[in-house]
Amino acid sequence: MSNLMEKLTGLKKIKTAVFISGKGSNLKNLIKFSKIKKSPISIDLIISNTNKAKGLKYGNLFKIKKKIINFKNFKSAEKDILTLTVNKKINFICLAGFMKILSKNFIKKFNGKIVNIHPSLLPKYKGLNTHEKAIINKDKFAGCTVHYVTAQLDSGKIILQKKIKIATKDDSNSLAQKVLKQEYKLYPAAILKIFS
Repeated sequence: MSNLMEKLTGLKKIKTAVFISGKGSNLKNLIKFSKIKKSPISIDLIISNTNKAKGLKYGNLFKIKKKIINFKNFKSAEKDILTLTVNKKINFICLAGFMKILSKNFIKKFNGKIVNIHPSLLPKYKGLNTHEKAIINKDKFAGCTVHYVTAQLDSGKIILQKKIKIATKDDSNSLAQKVLKQEYKLYPAAILKIFS
């Protein structure tokens, strides 16, 4: 893996696509991170499965190409994404609140270069409503995880995790805010770890 990364890194930044479905706050954070000198990535493409994703505005704001892909036909959606990524010479994909599960075939084509951030301490609470589950189960800790993407939901090899204490007064909303703050630190740290 590292030899391949060395070839990719050279002095140029690694062309990266970010996939979103929502507000895009992790996208915005990754764009800011990509602009610092020590960042190994540049963000060259934003893909969303819905035109309602508020995060698409960051494409206009930072002049990054954005594309809305309709997933009604999954196969053709993935084919369109592959064509786009090849044309833009994308070598790395960050999922940031992307609400579709990519196929094994698509993941294989990217040869382990797709990562995701998830708002729980995996393997605990895969999928949705992680904060509600942590509160209901009276967990003492919550957190977030950056992991490699596999065809199984939230099951790939863990790159980095950040654990935070759940306060007795926390509800799912306050916990979500706390975890999100940690996500903004964890995602760049995980990317630096991958390419170091």
